[in-house]
Amino acid sequence: MLLIHPPIAKPCEPPAGIARLAGALHAHGVPCRLLDANLEGLLWLLGEPPAAADTWSRRALKNRPLHLAALRDTVTYRSPARYARAVSDLNRLLAVAGRERGAAAGLADYQQARFSPLASADLLAAAEHPEQNPFHPWFSRRLPELLEGVATVGFSLNYLSQAVCTFAMVGWLRQRFPGVTVVLGGGLVTSWLRRTGWRNPFSGLVDHLIAGEGELPLLTLGGAAPKRADSALPAYDPLPLDDYLSPGLILPYSAASGCWWSRCSFCPERAEGNPFRPAPLSRVRSELRVLTEKHRPALLHLLDNAVSPALLRSLADDPPGVPWYGFARFDGHLADPEFCHALRRSGCVMLKLGLESGDQGVLDRLHKGIDLGTASRVLENLRRAGIAVYCYLLFGTPAEDEAAARRTLEFVVRHHEAIGFLNLAVFNMPACGEAKEYGTEPFYEGDLSLYTAFRHPGGWDRQGVRRFLEREFKRHPAVAAILRRDPPLFTSNHAPFFAAG
Repeated sequence: MLLIHPPIAKPCEPPAGIARLAGALHAHGVPCRLLDANLEGLLWLLGEPPAAADTWSRRALKNRPLHLAALRDTVTYRSPARYARAVSDLNRLLAVAGRERGAAAGLADYQQARFSPLASADLLAAAEHPEQNPFHPWFSRRLPELLEGVATVGFSLNYLSQAVCTFAMVGWLRQRFPGVTVVLGGGLVTSWLRRTGWRNPFSGLVDHLIAGEGELPLLTLGGAAPKRADSALPAYDPLPLDDYLSPGLILPYSAASGCWWSRCSFCPERAEGNPFRPAPLSRVRSELRVLTEKHRPALLHLLDNAVSPALLRSLADDPPGVPWYGFARFDGHLADPEFCHALRRSGCVMLKLGLESGDQGVLDRLHKGIDLGTASRVLENLRRAGIAVYCYLLFGTPAEDEAAARRTLEFVVRHHEAIGFLNLAVFNMPACGEAKEYGTEPFYEGDLSLYTAFRHPGGWDRQGVRRFLEREFKRHPAVAAILRRDPPLFTSNHAPFFAAG
């Protein structure tokens, strides 16, 4: 079996999904190989001489080895300007390399004019014409090296930015190796399959589509079918751990699926029926101990939608031994200053916190379970403990109007010293769940779109939201200073290294 992490996603850490699957397969005697086609493909594309390149691109190509080395060096993260230059030049090289085939490739995104990831017809066309993909010269040579004796090829498709390249690779496989069984799983595939009225447009091209955890289905395909397959240690060894674009290994680890809160309005996890399934804390502690002692990562990345209070307490009591970060919620545990100091002693360098709004009425209507008074104490506690905050805000929800958005601005300004980084998002209405209550209509063209347009009950449309953000929110000096700190393209994935520095 060959498991593939396809282009394009941020190439800063090994893919946790295929590592977890490989661990389960190996534990049950099912041989498998791993290919991080994202990392390998991007490094290959970065080395392609740009055709008819301008002076900037030629200079960027000349400095490519220096830029790659810089992103793997901790010293670079003490100089935001040097970091930004390396990221910008590498991203430009990718864009130029993909241009001949009508693609806009980058370190964190991928678009191709002819093929929309939101339309099944376009993805089928990408599969029919794999030679039009900029990675085709690479994967058409690389895949045959790995396919000897392989009966099943699985793709971990998590993001829209991976969809077109995934289907180009699938199409090439179908042309060259028609007897291979092709499996698609991952977060994006799960969202497709759990849409209301889903009808599979990929039959005949893809043999199996898997929603949710893929261990048991893959073990069944491999001839082994235990009742549970979630107790195996992730297998990172087959991946090129020294090649990722980070100053040391970032080790991703998931201690739970779903969200322990799972009450927020418009939550895809809840709408898709993804239950909260935490691993036993004893197993989490054991696995983290083994993984960190084995790999000695520079940073542990907890992938949970929100690290549960129980896991936070476990980390504080039994530190993993390396710096770590992850998503958490504004709640009473973090309102305890001593607990925040304990987290910092355990190695916590940054927490990602979804505030969404600085207006209490909006938070209540969205069922966020966040009290602004508590949020204020949490931010101050984390600041004093030395834990950076990457704060997420969401504008344009049905519960918000412009006056409420200004109260969010006021909240951020009051706490600007405690907020290290900001993510500003404009609300997209999920096509499932509560959408029908707001008068929906097509948002993106394409039968695979997960979002829909809606009539805002207060008349505050996306254009008005964006105007407020650009003309007022981002221009406030306190906010602008926070936004300037955000690492370009890699954002929260690299922010802990700046926070630690």
